[in-house]
Amino acid sequence: MSWWGKVLGGAFGYMLGGPLGALFGAALGHQFDKGLNASNWQGFIPAGGNQEQVQAAFFTALFSVMGHVAKADGRVSEDEIAMARSVMQQMALDEEQKRVAIELFNQGKSSTFDLEAVVGQFRQECHRRTTLIQMYLEVLIHAAYADGEMHTDEHNVLLHVSRMLGLNEYQYQQIEARVQAQRSFHQGASQAKPTKELLKEAYDVIGVKENATDAEIKKAYRRLMNQHHPDKLVSRGMPEEMVKMATEKTQEIRKAYELIKDSRKVK
Repeated sequence: MSWWGKVLGGAFGYMLGGPLGALFGAALGHQFDKGLNASNWQGFIPAGGNQEQVQAAFFTALFSVMGHVAKADGRVSEDEIAMARSVMQQMALDEEQKRVAIELFNQGKSSTFDLEAVVGQFRQECHRRTTLIQMYLEVLIHAAYADGEMHTDEHNVLLHVSRMLGLNEYQYQQIEARVQAQRSFHQGASQAKPTKELLKEAYDVIGVKENATDAEIKKAYRRLMNQHHPDKLVSRGMPEEMVKMATEKTQEIRKAYELIKDSRKVK
C-alpha cells in the first residue's frame, strides 16, 4: 500500500507522528497524535523511517516549508501561489491531496510554524538520503524563484533549511546555481534563444565549464542523471506523485547534454 493509501486507511498519524504527523493531521482534518505538544514531540520523532514513512514526511515538509519560504519576504505573491499549484499539478495530485497540500502551505505561512522542528524531523526521516534531500531543496528553490527572483529573506530561510539538513553553504550554492541554470535553459529553449547563448546555459545545467573535456562532461552528466533518476528517488523516499517532475528534470538535463555533444561534433 502506498503512503497515501495508508492515509486513507487511517494509519498515517501512527506511521509518522511528531510535528510532521501533527501538521498533516491538522491539514487532513483529523487529530492524529492527540495530546502531542511541542514539549514531547522530540521523544516521539522516529529515527528514520521506511519508504512510505519518508514519502509522507517529504510531502508534508515540502508544502509546509514552501508556504514558510513564500511568506519570508513579508507577503505571498500570486506567482508563489501559482508555483505551489504548479507543483501540485506536476505531481498530478487528486482533489483531496491538493486540499491537504494547500492546508499544509497555509500552515507554513503561520507565525506559529515551527520550522526547526519540521525540518529536523524530515532530516531524521531521510536518514542520510542525500540525493533525496537535494531534490527537496531543488523544488523549494524553484518555488522561491516563482516571481522571477529570490528575495534576500527567502534566500536566508532556504540557506538555514539547507544547514539544518546537513548541507554547507557551498553545497547549497551549487544546488541554487543548478536550479537557476535549469530555469534559464528551459526558458531559452522555449523562446528559441540564439544557439550560442543557449549552449552556455547548457554547460551551466550540467555544471561544467565550457573548456571541460568530453570525459569531464560525460562524468558530470551521468552523476546528475543518477541523482535525478525517478525510480531511484522513489525508492529512497520521494513520493510516487513526483515521478513526472523528476522525469522532466532528467529530460532537461539530457537536452542540455545533447546540445553540448552536438556543438562539439560540429567543431
